[in-house]
Amino acid sequence: MAHIQLKNISKTFGNHTALTGLNLDIADGEFFVLLGETGAGKTTTLRMVAGLEKPSEGQVFIDGVDVANWGAAERDVALVLQQYSLYPRYTVRENLEFPLKSKIRRIEPDEIKTRVDRVARTLRIEHLLERKTDRLSGGEMQRVSIGRAIVRKPRVFLMDEPLSALDAKLREALRTELKNIQMNLGQTFLFVTHDQIEAMSMGDKVGVLNHGRIVQTGTPYEIYNNPRDTYVASFVGSPPMNLIDGKLVNGRAVMAPLNFELPFAGGAKTSGATDGRPLVFGIRPEDVYLESGAPVEARVHDVENHGVEKILTLRVGDAMLRATVPARTDVEIEQPVRFAWDPDKVVLFDKASGISLRHAG
Repeated sequence: MAHIQLKNISKTFGNHTALTGLNLDIADGEFFVLLGETGAGKTTTLRMVAGLEKPSEGQVFIDGVDVANWGAAERDVALVLQQYSLYPRYTVRENLEFPLKSKIRRIEPDEIKTRVDRVARTLRIEHLLERKTDRLSGGEMQRVSIGRAIVRKPRVFLMDEPLSALDAKLREALRTELKNIQMNLGQTFLFVTHDQIEAMSMGDKVGVLNHGRIVQTGTPYEIYNNPRDTYVASFVGSPPMNLIDGKLVNGRAVMAPLNFELPFAGGAKTSGATDGRPLVFGIRPEDVYLESGAPVEARVHDVENHGVEKILTLRVGDAMLRATVPARTDVEIEQPVRFAWDPDKVVLFDKASGISLRHAG
C-alpha cells in the first residue's frame, strides 16, 4: 500500500509540453481515476509514477520518499495496459507464475501455487489455468493481465485504459470486479481513462486532466454536481451539461441569443455584481423538465430512447438543449413543448474565464 504525491510536475518532449505544474495527491488505499481526453497527459503521468519517465521539473513521492532516482523495479508498482502483455506460448498458470519466479523475489513453490490459485479464484479464471493464452478471448486475456499484477502484491497498481479494448457488456462486468478487488485488497490504484462513466462509477476520487493540467480533483459527486469550469461541466456527464450564454437581470436568467427567460433562485450563491455580467448558465439535462404551463416554448429536435428514459434535444431559436425525461413521455420530432428548469440546480460560470462563480475568488 502506498501514498503517492506528484509535486509541481512538468514534462516536455522536444517542443511538446505534455504536463505543466501538475499536483496530485493519492491517499493510501484509494481508487484514484485520472480522467481526460486523448492527449491530455494521462499516460505520461502514469509513467512518471511507474518510473518509466523522468519529470523535466517537480518531484514524485511514494510514502513520503522522493523516488526520483529509483528505477521501475525498485518502486514496486504493477502496470496493467490496454494491450495484454502476456507470453502467448505459456499457459495461463505459467503467465501468472512468471512474476513470482524472478531472481529477486525467491518465493517458495507452495506459496507460488497458493497465490496463483487465489488470484485465479478472484478473477474467475480457474478453468483457464492450463490453457495457452493465445487461445483466450480479449476479456479472458485482460483478466490474466490483471491477475499477473495482483499476484505480485505490489505497493501500487497503475492501470492505463485496461478496459477500453473490451465490448460494452464485458467492460461493465470488469468495472464492478476491479472495484471489488481494489476494496478487498485495500490497495492504492491509479486508473487512467478517457471514459467518464468508468471514472464516475469506479473512482473514490477523480482528477480531470486537460492539456497537461489538473483542472479539478474531487469525488465523482463533487465533479458532477459542482464542476469547477465549463470544460469539466461539458466533459463529465452523459449527456453533458447544457451550457447557455446569458446574464442575470433582476433575479431572472435572460438567455442572450434568444431572449428567453427563466426564473433563477441562486441569489445567495452569487453576488449582486453579477447583474448584467456575461455568464454561462449550466443545467444538467435531468434538471430540465417539460410542463404545459412552463415559461419557455421549444420544438422537439431529436428523441433518443434509452429504455428507462428518453433524451430529448429541444430547439429554442438557434439554441439546442438536452432534457432527460421519463420513457413514458409521449413526444414527436418538431412537436412544440414548453419547458422549465430546476432553478436550484443551475451552475453559473463566468463567460470570459469559464470558471464557476462558486469556485472563483
